[in-house]
Amino acid sequence: MDRNSIIGIIVIAAIFIVWGIINKPSAEELEKQKKENDSIALVKEIAQKEAELEQLKQQSGQTTQTDYSDEVAPETKPRVDTADYKKIVLENNLIRVMLSEKGGRPVAVELKKYMRYDSLPVLLFDEDSSRFGLQYFSNNRPVHTNDLYFQNLTNDDTILVEEIPDTVALRYNQAEGKYIEFRYSLAPDQYLVTMEIDFVGMDNITTQRTGIIDLDWMIHSPQQERGRDNEMLYTTLYFKPLDDDVDYFSSRTKKSVQSENIVTRVEWIAYKDQFFSSVIMAKDAFLDASMQSELKPKTSKYLKKFESTIGLTYESSEKYQTGLDFYFGPNKYKLLKKQYGEKRLHDLVTVGRGLIKWINQIVIISLFDFLNRFISNYGIIILIMTIIIKVFLLPLTYKSYMSTAKMKVLKPQIDEINKKIPKEKTMERQQATMALYKKVGVSPLGGCLPMLLQMPILFAMFRFFPTSIELRQQGFLWAKDLSTYDAILEWDKYIPLLSNTFGNHLSLFTLLMTISTIVSMKYTNQASASNQQMPGMQTMMYIMPVMFMFILNKFSAGLTYYYFLTNIISIAQNILFKQFVDEDELLNKLESRKSKPKKKSKFQQRVQALAKQQGYRSSKR
Repeated sequence: MDRNSIIGIIVIAAIFIVWGIINKPSAEELEKQKKENDSIALVKEIAQKEAELEQLKQQSGQTTQTDYSDEVAPETKPRVDTADYKKIVLENNLIRVMLSEKGGRPVAVELKKYMRYDSLPVLLFDEDSSRFGLQYFSNNRPVHTNDLYFQNLTNDDTILVEEIPDTVALRYNQAEGKYIEFRYSLAPDQYLVTMEIDFVGMDNITTQRTGIIDLDWMIHSPQQERGRDNEMLYTTLYFKPLDDDVDYFSSRTKKSVQSENIVTRVEWIAYKDQFFSSVIMAKDAFLDASMQSELKPKTSKYLKKFESTIGLTYESSEKYQTGLDFYFGPNKYKLLKKQYGEKRLHDLVTVGRGLIKWINQIVIISLFDFLNRFISNYGIIILIMTIIIKVFLLPLTYKSYMSTAKMKVLKPQIDEINKKIPKEKTMERQQATMALYKKVGVSPLGGCLPMLLQMPILFAMFRFFPTSIELRQQGFLWAKDLSTYDAILEWDKYIPLLSNTFGNHLSLFTLLMTISTIVSMKYTNQASASNQQMPGMQTMMYIMPVMFMFILNKFSAGLTYYYFLTNIISIAQNILFKQFVDEDELLNKLESRKSKPKKKSKFQQRVQALAKQQGYRSSKR
């Protein structure tokens, strides 16, 4: 391996090292997390005592109301007594939406075709971990529809309707002829839920802001995947301002709370985790939005708390209607692009930015979907994709190999230069070396540049595999789920200083990737004979793959499997190239260039011609 190839690898390693340092929690955050963990037990104890007190009051004829303070984690709150109100199910072949008469709101959403890592159904949220409702004033008192009781106009005789309706109507009756009605419709074969809101005879209600009624929406995002830390990297809040690009909160920030106030109109807001999202969309646009994301402690079954106050257009009149849409479903690029492309919901699929995003959306995803039409085994699909990509990059790979081979055959002459010129004259050594390269027509960057041109593909794959829902819970060989790590060894305690990177397990594909990288480097190093030229780099070359192992150990098995395949194919290519390259013939070709006159570039020719012309004119004078 030549100097420039090594420099390129060091640059790559530096990028990953900086990424790891940025994501390392500060001492303050670790201390805060410890305090939060210590407080969980106290909160549970308080909640239990409050429940016992409430029971005693009920036995004595007193009525109480449960306090759902946002400061208490949902898993520590006493569950609501469901005997006083009923639930209604709205479902199709893809999702099941549970609506409640209390609040007239969705209290749970189940994705029927997906399971959690522990084989339980995927619930985007449940009653104890969500809040949804309108906020207004009536008789100078604040009202939140989340706390009101609605009448089920669709079927008010059963808790779960036997024949699931396409539409459910829930009405809050304030008085005779005065009511708020929520109508929910579920489109067939889609993850789309439509909500229509009717205000009839409610012209006496007032709002904090003229012409705007606030919609309060809160969800605690539950852990769905095996790798909590990896899932956390893709769990965040997205939103799209009207006539602007999609924006989002950083998922890798050290801040425990992030917030954003959008005073202009907003098209949609999404609470997103690694593979699924809950999205609220305006028919036209929301007037404004105040959004917040809060990290949950690692002991919680939830990852983050998302909360938004959304401004809906409202007119105080005898009759007024407004509405919105929900998307409760997977972050599947092809699906979101096809059905919600105009709203740009496909940007929820994290595939990078700039050139990386373009490569993923145009090339990688299209190739993946094409192969998926004919092949159902995703391990085989990744193998074929890797071969296709390596064949596409073959000209660059061959050029890099030839540059390395040229540097190798020139090494004896470089050694002669180093013997003649002492170490103290470093600049003179470099000038003599560069003069030799210029004579034989060899570029010292010839091996580094082709490798750097391949970097966008590697980074595109780094973004693609961890967010590809197609790989979720798809097994291959020993890996039960290609979307998360493939542990062959696990232990209870974390390794000090490595809990945020390595984890408490060892992934086999990551180990194979590391071994194959070391073998590839060793083979290339021997082939290029650069170990004597740069002995100080040899140790660094073998340290870097180990560093990558610590960084990627918690990442998708599909990603490390791809890198492993890339290494194996690269080794095979180098062996094949060596069979067809005659080093003696290559050296003779380079030597023959020394005696040939150097061809001047067109620019040099024009400059020389201009100089001659000016000299001719001067002589005439």
